[in-house]
Amino acid sequence: MGRRYHIDTPTERALLVGVQWQDDGWDIQSSMEELAQLAETAGLRVVGAVTQRLDHPNGKHYVGAGKLAEIKSLRDELAYDVVLINDELSPAQLRNLEDELQVKVLDRTALILDIFARRAQTHEGRLQVELAQLEYRLPRLTRMWTHLSRQAVGGVGLRGPGETQLEVDRRQARQRIALIRRQLAEVHHHRERYRQRRRQNQIPVIALVGYTNAGKSTLLNALAGSDVLAEDKLFATLDPTTRRVTLPSGREVLMTDTVGFIHKLPTMLVAAFRATLEEILEARLLLHVLDITHPKAAEQAATVRAVLAELGAEGYPVLTVLNKIDRLGVDIQPAELASEFGLQTDAVPVSALTGAGLDLLLERIETTLAHVERLTEIRVLVPFQETNLVALFHERGQVEEVAYRHDGVLLRGMLPAYLLPRFAPFLQAGMTGTRVPRHSP
Repeated sequence: MGRRYHIDTPTERALLVGVQWQDDGWDIQSSMEELAQLAETAGLRVVGAVTQRLDHPNGKHYVGAGKLAEIKSLRDELAYDVVLINDELSPAQLRNLEDELQVKVLDRTALILDIFARRAQTHEGRLQVELAQLEYRLPRLTRMWTHLSRQAVGGVGLRGPGETQLEVDRRQARQRIALIRRQLAEVHHHRERYRQRRRQNQIPVIALVGYTNAGKSTLLNALAGSDVLAEDKLFATLDPTTRRVTLPSGREVLMTDTVGFIHKLPTMLVAAFRATLEEILEARLLLHVLDITHPKAAEQAATVRAVLAELGAEGYPVLTVLNKIDRLGVDIQPAELASEFGLQTDAVPVSALTGAGLDLLLERIETTLAHVERLTEIRVLVPFQETNLVALFHERGQVEEVAYRHDGVLLRGMLPAYLLPRFAPFLQAGMTGTRVPRHSP
């Protein structure tokens, strides 16, 4: 039997390219630093960075003609193998850049998808990542067939094998997407059955949310005495993990660690991970874990709020946790820093690493839960296509009146405060949501 040799794959050298074109709170330097972290997480070696300020990205090449020439001229000096773009490119921009630069070009979305593909451990996680990758690649399949690009355009005398192969690829991609969606639907039904059993057991769920690398997994380990993977890396864990945590009164809650968010998180990733992120919508309380030592803490918090709104969790009860206070100087107070960043001053400062502040956090969780579980009187008109909410009202609240109308189901009764955001779009005038000192069953 022949001897086996291990051959190391040479590390690819990446040049970063970014355009400052929108005022979203992130300056170009901070955004490019995060892109460099993403590149290193994906196993690339960053050898340089090029930036440009434009009113909007160039429709053809993302950057202007002069900047494109500069990027070309750096090839000999930096010997880069791949160009990383700090935005999502259109298929045309991607194709044009590769034609001009003659190297592999990846945009921010493709890079994040690659990292997710490396990190997903469970069958569900791998399905979700593959779905996102396929939906991203489908409109970009032509770039994989550059030698047949002229044939793909069509025209007299130009139709042929290239066009046929391209359509075959597209059809196979669409079939695979349909299959994955069916499989994820089955996973969703399984999760829903699990959630139903959990609701019957009446154990409240608390979801940990936050920017990637804010320390959510470390905090879960500290509170639950568990061993969830916790690394100082972006997207160290993707698959949701749930652990039991005991509050000071002895009451048990379930804490779920969710995937970390990031600036410019690809929309298709949010869609693909929606089944997983629905754990957030099931929670009675969200713990927003924030790295208070990060210079862009305020912008990271805004990103988390934006993604929560996209998921339909805007207005959910949130308790902010200022993590990593062990890294602050002795003369820096977390509350003052939070105020400087424009964050909630009633947030709980902790160190998940050293355990500082965890007792206070558990007390605050308990008092906050008691507040959000108090019943509120509401009157809602639920559309017929939202019958799951009707069932939820009956299951979690106290229904006092039901009327079936041509435009939906009219419900009046008492509902736990933490569920109000779910019913907010359907509230009827005349009900102010007066709180009464009672607890949900």
